[in-house]
Amino acid sequence: MAKQADTALICIDMQNDFLLTSSPLCVKCGLACLPHVQEAIAAARAKSLPIVWIIREHDPSGVDIEYTRVHLLQSGGAGATVAGSKGAELVEGLEVQPGEAVVIKRRFSAFLATHLDLVLRRLGVKRVVLCGVQTPNCIRATAVDALGLDYGVQVLSDATASKSEAVQENNLEDMRCMGIATPTTAEWIAALDKL
Repeated sequence: MAKQADTALICIDMQNDFLLTSSPLCVKCGLACLPHVQEAIAAARAKSLPIVWIIREHDPSGVDIEYTRVHLLQSGGAGATVAGSKGAELVEGLEVQPGEAVVIKRRFSAFLATHLDLVLRRLGVKRVVLCGVQTPNCIRATAVDALGLDYGVQVLSDATASKSEAVQENNLEDMRCMGIATPTTAEWIAALDKL
């Protein structure tokens, strides 16, 4: 078991454009995981664990968005997860506190072309715990990259979400087969309390 100081909580894409039902990118079960995400963040803060917020943002021109999502941009630079837009903001009930790192990403994995690995290594992190949306895309891509970079990886099963319970469970099972732990938030907090 890792020491508490070696562990960071990474909160991925808990933004309006992924959680509000009016968004074309809405993750159907996303809002249901919000209370567990809040619980995990509160526990990490109480234990003084590093928290890293992962925010997906794109240039209004669309120059940095993957070709499969270019259709989500509108004339005048509006569209899903555009930097500075309401949709790119964290959902109500979540906010970054002073001293917590923010990493902007432009692809599914929070490690791809970002400084996340640099931040984690600077903090002495050896184990990452992931929460947020959505499990088959950004959670899974980040978890697999973290595993490849030799981090211990946990994905909070009830503080992550997919478009359906079946998709969620299938992806969690796939990750368990890779050696990625998938505790509930309560199980993770109970383990933290024993450290």
